[in-house]
Amino acid sequence: MNNQQKRNQRLILAIFGMSVIPFIIAWYLAEHPETVAGRTNYGELIIPPITTERTDLTGFDQFSSENLGELKGRWVMINLIPASDCNVDCKESIFKSKQLLLMMGKDLTRIRRAVMVFEGVTVDTQGAWWSEDSRLLKVKPNQALQKKIEALKQGKVPHGMFILMDPLGNLMMHYQPGFDPYKVKSDLRKLLSISQIG
Repeated sequence: MNNQQKRNQRLILAIFGMSVIPFIIAWYLAEHPETVAGRTNYGELIIPPITTERTDLTGFDQFSSENLGELKGRWVMINLIPASDCNVDCKESIFKSKQLLLMMGKDLTRIRRAVMVFEGVTVDTQGAWWSEDSRLLKVKPNQALQKKIEALKQGKVPHGMFILMDPLGNLMMHYQPGFDPYKVKSDLRKLLSISQIG
């Protein structure tokens, strides 16, 4: 085989490699998205989002029942209380969401806060969890919605888990207990800036 044939073979192999390698890289990144370091959000996207209807949530107390309509058309920060006790992580998460709302400044009217209580608890017990939080909405999910949320964590929702719901009622991003409110603020600011609703 002469030099010209060798050069031609190398050229053909180079062209083949240039056309196939990008597809292999793209396939790998699609199968392993966690390897891409350039993500811009701090929360974990819920894919696909968990859709909700107004009938999926009921007010946990009289105030919440009367004001449940305030959730419609707004971004909602939801603290989850998965058990009959709100432990330290749970209480810290509720406090952080209160501080987070205050940090949102002019966008404050576009956002509401809620706690989602999974288990039945007495009024005396739950009153201590948010005694100085008069505007906090307390909601209870129906069984179907609760199961969808539990499926995110293979049936074990941790105390202090935090979820964002969009103005259409889609649960679309969640945060682990101990989340940094400044990082949530960053995500929420981006969402509010691109949102045409709520």
